[in-house]
Amino acid sequence: MSSKKLRRIRCLSGDIIERLAKNNVNTCKDVLSKSDLELLKILGVGIFTIHHLQKQCSLACVPQCLTSLELLEKKKKENVQFFPTSLCDLDFVLHGGVPMGTVTEIAGPSGCGKTQFCTMLSVLATLPRNRGGLGGKVLYIDTESAFSAERLVEIAQNKYPDLYNSDDELCDMAQKVLVDNHQTCASLIKKLETLEEEVIAHKIRLIIVDSIASLVRKEFSSGAGTSLVQRTNFLSRQAALLKYVAEVFCIPVIVTNQITTRFSRQASDQDEESTEFSEGYVTVALGNTWSHNVNTRLILQYLNDNKRQVMVAKSPVAPFTVFNYTIQKDGIIQDAEGAGLYAGTDPGIQQISVRTSLPFQNDNHFFTRTTK
Repeated sequence: MSSKKLRRIRCLSGDIIERLAKNNVNTCKDVLSKSDLELLKILGVGIFTIHHLQKQCSLACVPQCLTSLELLEKKKKENVQFFPTSLCDLDFVLHGGVPMGTVTEIAGPSGCGKTQFCTMLSVLATLPRNRGGLGGKVLYIDTESAFSAERLVEIAQNKYPDLYNSDDELCDMAQKVLVDNHQTCASLIKKLETLEEEVIAHKIRLIIVDSIASLVRKEFSSGAGTSLVQRTNFLSRQAALLKYVAEVFCIPVIVTNQITTRFSRQASDQDEESTEFSEGYVTVALGNTWSHNVNTRLILQYLNDNKRQVMVAKSPVAPFTVFNYTIQKDGIIQDAEGAGLYAGTDPGIQQISVRTSLPFQNDNHFFTRTTK
């Protein structure tokens, strides 16, 4: 990738790397952004040396081709190919859990448990491998200031009371979850560009971005024109960086997404183009283009006041499956009745059940209504 550090390119001499570093040129992107004349002034070498430097930086940015046999052997070498979620039926249809080396999206309306799910996965990732965990640290990128350290501890205590029965053990677990807050798109993309170094330095085994949509929807309007182009480019850049890190280090990347309302045109008997729109429906935000950037999509939705559902809306290995669950002290708990199949559709337009926030009064009691 263009953010690759020059010191990781073995064929470059230490003298050249040192001279470049003194002029704040530290990555392949920095080198390739400079003109021949600028590099000549910085290094004081011949033009052939400059061209050799540019060639090596360009080659370092190109992903290496692998045969299918090499990919198979790499997966076998890693041993762990899936990250169990502790939801038995979900893990079963996904062939073991969240696939390693891929990007998994958890989408749904507010209050359905997206952050709860991510917090539970953070606890699971810190567990030793013999308990179904990843035995490493978690990088939790929080763009909505929604992460709760108290909730992290509560889930750990209630889900694994035999492991976390003292303050020292809880502190050790909490120290393995690194929380990084970002409030602008520029700050987030800068962080993603340095993920490779952070994964190595802190031995990260799980990356969570909660949420992938909040900053984009705040800074880029959804209308046509320049803003839409910039938004698409930003999302594509995010996806490329996350997929690269996931694949290179064979770790799972989890992102959360929000919902939006779509309206489709109705056919007209008189005119080929109709100005009438059908009743809107709720679906996953960021559009169809973004849906192609994630490998697995899990959609959370409301079932009733107490229960929610998780739908496997996109997966290379699983059918369209739905599970009921509740949110309890020990995290997301799947109901005992098991899984069911549903009539799936394009994951970019899958309709989601939401709960209205309008209270209705009945015999002096207030309740909320779940709609589809």
